[in-house]
Amino acid sequence: MMLRAVIRRASSRGSSASSGLAKSLKSSRVAASSQSFHSLSATETLVPGVSHARSYFHHRSCPGCSECSRTLLTSFQGTTLQRWVRPFSSDSGDVVEAVVPHMGESITDGTLANFLKQPGDRVEADEAIAQIETDKVTIDIASPASGVIQEFLVKEGDTVEPGNKVAIISKSADAVSHVAPSEKIPEKAAPKPSPAEEPKVESTKVAEKPKASSPPPPPTKQSAKEPQLPPKDRERRVPMTRLRKRVATRLKDSQNTFALLTTFNEIDMTNLMKLRSQYKDAFFEKHGVKLGLMSGFIKAAVSALQAQPVVNAVIDGDDIIYRDYIDISIAVGTSKVLIRGADQMNFADIEKTINSLAKKANEGTISIDEMAGGSFTVSNGGVYGSLISTPIINPPQSAILGMHSIVQRPMVVGGSVVPRPMMYVALTYDHRLIDGREAVYFLRRIKDVVEDPQRLLLDI
Repeated sequence: MMLRAVIRRASSRGSSASSGLAKSLKSSRVAASSQSFHSLSATETLVPGVSHARSYFHHRSCPGCSECSRTLLTSFQGTTLQRWVRPFSSDSGDVVEAVVPHMGESITDGTLANFLKQPGDRVEADEAIAQIETDKVTIDIASPASGVIQEFLVKEGDTVEPGNKVAIISKSADAVSHVAPSEKIPEKAAPKPSPAEEPKVESTKVAEKPKASSPPPPPTKQSAKEPQLPPKDRERRVPMTRLRKRVATRLKDSQNTFALLTTFNEIDMTNLMKLRSQYKDAFFEKHGVKLGLMSGFIKAAVSALQAQPVVNAVIDGDDIIYRDYIDISIAVGTSKVLIRGADQMNFADIEKTINSLAKKANEGTISIDEMAGGSFTVSNGGVYGSLISTPIINPPQSAILGMHSIVQRPMVVGGSVVPRPMMYVALTYDHRLIDGREAVYFLRRIKDVVEDPQRLLLDI
């Protein structure tokens, strides 16, 4: 600024003295520039709070100066630069979005069943904030980072797809909880005027004419043949869950597609129960799981499927697909677990797999891969006390085995009537593919193996 003022003053004096003044200014510019900037950087109290800017301009004017480099490095390591940058970091890194995760190969969408958190709640990383209900399983939506939920972008009951944004989460520790519009604190009401300040209004009474009372309507006569329906206020209408709708659709498709036929038999459970009672303690001590009856039926089903491979097959259009593997699904109520490679497992492996998958199913952490598939199903309705039933095939399978409750019944053994623990078993099969003879042989093999487990050792 001072240098420019000198130049303007010299120009106004005329062209005669301009050359001399220019030479004087040229010789003093370098010294003045270096001296002025060095004095500026050395004087820390000229303009408080802008030492970083002074050091920057100093470094630009004095390249290669060691004093300037040390001053610049020291100034940028201070806290003032951090204060400049921190407020702008929230524009991109402070807010994260929770999205719908991948739900499996055969699942394209789901219904947002319910929110586990509310706007303003604090959540941790990987903590579930909502649940999605699909045709097969319920999936949790987890928070991608720790923070406070700002808002939800969808509503309960909406259909969502993988990748859809569900919630906005602020990672700031001091985020303010958002209040729903209906929960906002109302503004302070203005004070009511005192009775002395209220304007006096003269009340005028108008004589009203009494209304003529109309006669009550005549009672309607109900026909004696008209049925008396219950009042609507005693009924409730709730939407079906996606899982229940999917189950209903698949069961009805099974009835409409398959030629369903069921054959029955009864099994004496004496020997299998005696085997379990005799070795249950040693079995638990060695394998860490209890020996149940289900593993015996799974081994019997594997033996029967190997003897009658058509029961493990399925119709696909005009072709028959024979499966060279045995994956058995176990259905108990609405829960379903899948034992892959059941023909390669022993009793201990089967019991461990059943316990592990059943625990995941009860906790809601079972994955779709641990449920989907299967070439044959074993349904155990006996845990609920069912004596006999006709189970329905689960497509794309061709048969299903139904187990039932164990009941003491009088049976003729060796010419004498003795009480025996008996169970009815049922096999529902697709009669388009499986003939009655093969179905009966299959169920007889189940009966023979369960009544005499030693057959598994001898393979007879």
